[in-house]
Amino acid sequence: MRTAFKLELKDARAMVQAAERKAEEIGVAQTVCVCDEGGFPLALERMDGARITGPQMAWNKAFTAAGHKRSTHLFTKPPSGPALPGNEAFGIQLSFEGRFAAFVGGFPIVLNDEVVGGVGLSGGNGEQDTTCALAALQALKDLLAPKYSVVVEPDIKK
Repeated sequence: MRTAFKLELKDARAMVQAAERKAEEIGVAQTVCVCDEGGFPLALERMDGARITGPQMAWNKAFTAAGHKRSTHLFTKPPSGPALPGNEAFGIQLSFEGRFAAFVGGFPIVLNDEVVGGVGLSGGNGEQDTTCALAALQALKDLLAPKYSVVVEPDIKK
């Protein structure tokens, strides 16, 4: 038996708010999803003007990052990607009824070296999604410091 960390709604909301502040600052309408360790949304918001496809894509990215314990864009880089015929990750995007996202915008939430969820962004280009996700992770780190450590970096792999 072991003790497990669990994200709470207030944590997820703080992350969404930080991502949305960053999105407004850089001028992009984003959808932000923060999910628990099982890939189920705790908070999901689509900013005014964001694409209608954003909620599903942000959730898929958060789900993938939490479940596979890595930033989703790592599936497009060797040795796991790109997800093309003959490569290790080929076909992975068809897993879990198409919910698996093998492109930029999803990041695991790592608290004290344990993956406790995922954050997914959809609406900007890869750089914009990453910038907003890092703002979300930094917000959680700031909220929980100094008691807990939170990983804030783009290439997360646990």
